[in-house]
Amino acid sequence: MTSLADLRVIDAATLFAGPSAAMMLGDFGADVIKIEHPRRGDPSRGHGASVPRKRAGTDEPVDGVGLWWKTLARNKRAAAVDLSRAEGQEILRRLAERSDVLIENFRPGTLERWNLAPEDLLELNPRLIVARMTGFGQFGPMAKQPGFGTLAEAMSGFAAMTGQPDGPPTLPPLALADGIAGLAMSYAIMVALRAREQSGRGQVIDLAIIEPILGILGPQMTAYQALGVVPRRTGNRSSSNAPRNTYRTRDGRWLAISTSAQPVAERVVTLVGRPDLVEQPWFASGSGRVQHVDELDEAVASWIAERDADEVIARFEEAQAAVAPIYDVSDIAEDPQYAALRTFVEVPDEELGSVTLQNVMFRMSDTPGEIRWPGRPLGRDTDEVLAELDYTGERIAALREAGVIA
Repeated sequence: MTSLADLRVIDAATLFAGPSAAMMLGDFGADVIKIEHPRRGDPSRGHGASVPRKRAGTDEPVDGVGLWWKTLARNKRAAAVDLSRAEGQEILRRLAERSDVLIENFRPGTLERWNLAPEDLLELNPRLIVARMTGFGQFGPMAKQPGFGTLAEAMSGFAAMTGQPDGPPTLPPLALADGIAGLAMSYAIMVALRAREQSGRGQVIDLAIIEPILGILGPQMTAYQALGVVPRRTGNRSSSNAPRNTYRTRDGRWLAISTSAQPVAERVVTLVGRPDLVEQPWFASGSGRVQHVDELDEAVASWIAERDADEVIARFEEAQAAVAPIYDVSDIAEDPQYAALRTFVEVPDEELGSVTLQNVMFRMSDTPGEIRWPGRPLGRDTDEVLAELDYTGERIAALREAGVIA
């Protein structure tokens, strides 16, 4: 049994944040219908690596199959509908009447201009949840500006806090703010669904991508208002505890250690031959250890530098201290813990034969999620979706001829 199998979700968002939220609902059985422009498709189809392919019967190369799309659009039915056209807007209205959730990330005012305002959709279906995700929210001086995760990473303080102390602010090499916003939106949708069970009514969710990332950065505003503290870049060090860094072993590998818990900090310095540090008054708190981070880092780094990685890891494990190797994806592929968790699964795919995808991100004993299929070709399920809305074959053909659907 899948826990969300009775839900229908319209994913009319593009790129990463909104589609990520829809993906998570689909992982647990929701019927997710991905709406894309019939000629352009979702821009994420062209992001990241792709598997090259040739035109049938020739050696002529054509567009590759995007691998990011295979993950982001998994478990979704692909319908291509031009929502800027009146006929496309009617399709969305019919879908909204029969759906539980609509996820969209158009600029504020776009749905209204298309005669698809949330209040109008809620008149058609009072139980509908309209999940609106934009860079800056639905109101305020920046509401109508284009917003992307990169701007959220800049404006949240993340970039200012990230990087070496003498280096520039650093952006992540991935869609971090979008991913966090996707998680937040999936949670907001589940809260709205729970509220609907009690009230019988749907509602509108307004999520600005600039906000959820603030939550993972800790109480920076609380500290600023109370103490005037502005976080500074500390590289791999932590402003809350020490030692915490990456360290290079004798055989050239990099390891990371953490001492967030006081007992772990005591075990680490004892292991590296400096039990005397535990007796220092400042060692009793994370903030105190941060004030002596150079001395602590020197003790740990010099001990690790004299040993190979396997020995360091074994000694840390014996001491019940936290250590992990710095992995790249080739290491992840060979790691026995990920294998035991089945973190990655091979999924049949109609374009590539099969594709390896990261599995559902957590396990549930009674209602586990699953990946039923990877992202599909543009318009793969348009006819099926429209037939469910009582469109005849002749009407579907006419809409395709007019360019409203693909």
